[in-house]
Amino acid sequence: MNETLELESVQAGYGLSRVLHGVSLVARAGEVVSLLGRNGAGKSTTLKAIVSLVEVSGGSVRFDGHEITGLATHEISRRGVGYVPEDRRIFGDLTVEENLIVGLKGRGDWGTARVYRFFPKLQELAGRRAGSLSGGEQQMLTVARTLMGNPRVLLLDEPSEGLAPVIVRALGEQIAALKREGLTILLSEQNLKFAARLADRAYIIEKGEIRFGGPMAELMGDEALRRKYLTV
Repeated sequence: MNETLELESVQAGYGLSRVLHGVSLVARAGEVVSLLGRNGAGKSTTLKAIVSLVEVSGGSVRFDGHEITGLATHEISRRGVGYVPEDRRIFGDLTVEENLIVGLKGRGDWGTARVYRFFPKLQELAGRRAGSLSGGEQQMLTVARTLMGNPRVLLLDEPSEGLAPVIVRALGEQIAALKREGLTILLSEQNLKFAARLADRAYIIEKGEIRFGGPMAELMGDEALRRKYLTV
């Protein structure tokens, strides 16, 4: 399988309000691709459209060459697309390990032992209630819980949001390690420095439309483009 995630001319939104106006992008096997843009540009809606958490009213979403547009969210997950939401959605009354077990789907390479090798801090916290964790620890847990579903593509929605710089650096190292494992990652971010350290390629979205798509190095070399679409 080529494990390519491809969006072609995707239109999506909430009720009568359309947010995406023909979004096209590609994330190939083993890549980190960053979706950049200001608040409200359509980054989160794009990720939600991929996993059917918003209605796709036009265009196509394909994974491994198969149409997944409009499939139920759990079916998309079962096919190998993991989604880490911006608001984390951990189960605060469950322990760290219980949260991980909730995320377990089918048979695959990921289980608690492997997750703990990637996130040793979580092993130390395995018996703690998840609601008592810091923001950085909760973000780590959310990523780890998604990995328990054995995804081949990981959608990360604003993972660095609200985290201290030292935690952001640690999270970046963990994402880079997942890339080295061959995982394909689509990263929605406002933090350009964080994205630039990780991403092979980048897209810029503005008002629900893709304004740039190309190598991250090209974007970082174009100050005028960054100023136009990414500065606040």
